[in-house]
Amino acid sequence: MHQLIRTARVTGLFYLGLAVTGALGFLTVRRMLFDADDAGTTLANLVAHESLARLGIALELLVVLTQTLTAVWFHRLFRTVDGTAAGSIAAFGLVNAVAILGSAAVLATALQVATGGPGDADTVQLLYLVSGNLWEVGGLFFGLWLVSMGWCVLRSGWLPRPLGWVLVAGGVGYVLMTFVAYLAPGAGAAGDLLVIPATVGEVWILGYLIIFGVRRRALEGTEA
Repeated sequence: MHQLIRTARVTGLFYLGLAVTGALGFLTVRRMLFDADDAGTTLANLVAHESLARLGIALELLVVLTQTLTAVWFHRLFRTVDGTAAGSIAAFGLVNAVAILGSAAVLATALQVATGGPGDADTVQLLYLVSGNLWEVGGLFFGLWLVSMGWCVLRSGWLPRPLGWVLVAGGVGYVLMTFVAYLAPGAGAAGDLLVIPATVGEVWILGYLIIFGVRRRALEGTEA
């Protein structure tokens, strides 16, 4: 099999791992443990479901791992297309991964407090709020990573051009959403609409990379 196709498919698989671990950890386990309106409930959930809380921490670490690998493999895939943009994908992805790494450390601290460490329910609640904000501000760099990714798709011609534009739009939406979250916290559904292009673009690109790799015309160019 052509090296470029292998690189593309491995990149897609790493991206799939990032999507799955993020969905299971931040969107599922966190919501089962954290009650934004009641610190006592959050503390009780951590004590009653310690194994689930530990799973949530492990999933965040897997987010860090898979995003790091995805960033590195995207650089490997697109470095011959646009070295600066490919390097930007890697850099922005790694910065976002560091933000999530901080979140994992904060969640681990919250669990330690809940299971006998110094502190109380308010401390645990504060730590979960810090974790959530690390994810929120990390969205700035996640948006920039999508913009760089979309640019590489457009420059290379190896994937559908509409996909490139959707990724760019999704990245811009993520950047805007990060600011909206703090400047207009009551935006609600209007703010959520900003990330729809990103969701579409991510599912599209990981699916295309895994199934097709790259377009056949890419095989005539320089191998990644």
